[in-house]
Amino acid sequence: MNSKVESLEATGTPASSSPRRRWLMRALLLVVVMGAAGVVVWYVTVGRWSEGTDDAYVGGNVVQITSQVSGTVMLIGADDGDLVHKGDVLVRLDKAELDVALDKAKADLASTVRRVRGLYTSASGAASEVAINRVALDRAKKDYERRRDLARSGAISNEELAHALDGLQSAQSALTNASQRYNTSQVLVDDTVVSSHPDVLASAARLRAAYLDDVRTNILAPVTGYVAKRSVQLGQRAQPGNALMAVVPLREVWVDANFKETQLLHMRIGQPVAVRADVYGGDVSYKAVIESLGVGTGSAFSLLPAQNATGNWIKIVQRIPVRLHFTDPSELDAHPLRIGMSTVVDVDLHDQSGPLLPRESPLTPILTTDVYARQLAEAQALIDRIVHANAPTPVAMVGAR
Repeated sequence: MNSKVESLEATGTPASSSPRRRWLMRALLLVVVMGAAGVVVWYVTVGRWSEGTDDAYVGGNVVQITSQVSGTVMLIGADDGDLVHKGDVLVRLDKAELDVALDKAKADLASTVRRVRGLYTSASGAASEVAINRVALDRAKKDYERRRDLARSGAISNEELAHALDGLQSAQSALTNASQRYNTSQVLVDDTVVSSHPDVLASAARLRAAYLDDVRTNILAPVTGYVAKRSVQLGQRAQPGNALMAVVPLREVWVDANFKETQLLHMRIGQPVAVRADVYGGDVSYKAVIESLGVGTGSAFSLLPAQNATGNWIKIVQRIPVRLHFTDPSELDAHPLRIGMSTVVDVDLHDQSGPLLPRESPLTPILTTDVYARQLAEAQALIDRIVHANAPTPVAMVGAR
């Protein structure tokens, strides 16, 4: 009894605490072992088949809106953040001077068509004149031959025969002159109709240019998207090539994820990716795939690339941009993303059958618009109307494409 008391006094701990401590240590060891086993199982089943990074940002096309002609800004149709559809008028310029030039080009084409019609008429008249002179030459030749036979028999005088010869020579000269005039007229219209005559084509080209300048005072949205970076102001003198605003099609955004080069070993084009945006937290996830693996590091394409061959060198793990393509546009409609937003991405590495680099060239354009093609078609329709209105018979379209 005294020894137990002395033991308690010496240690200050109940004797029963030793078994409890051993139990706690065993429990802690079991938890550590189970945790380590869980980490191993997670790595074998999940971790080694996944790569992720939070160095990922939303990218997209920024379609610059520029003027193709000079003019004073009379109207601004949209401001920053506004939704615009393809073909909407974004900016309108004053076109008073261009209207005058267009009217002049219309009149010039009509006048050219009528003048070319005159060339065809002249060619037809020259052909008739040649036929008339050929008949006159045949008559003069027969008359000379008849008088020559009469002169041999003494029925007519030599003077009368000389007059007949003069008539034959005069008819020959007249036919030669008529033939030359016909050839000159024919060269101007040979192998053409009114609509394909070079003069008409040149005048039509001038009208086409004037029409395009006139209609391009209405600066259209080439794609559907949202307006950004508006810098144009009312009354400003717009010049060709100056950026007035931009249109961003947010349904066509992508993600540029910057992975460390050590993470790219098992990445392939087409692997599925889960994308989470910081703005929505972890509640919203987007489905995407790897569209391309970068062809160089970010530093290699920087304004001042690293020069590792000079001075002291310190190895730094580089990052490669990997572009991710969203596969479900409805997810972007429900939770839209803006250019430059931060995201977190996780790549599923199970399927490694895809290539590291594309093996074929793109088969379709990345972006395209037909708003300018329609302007050209309208110009062609105007040219055809003017030619048909001033030509005597139906003709083929001028410069049809």
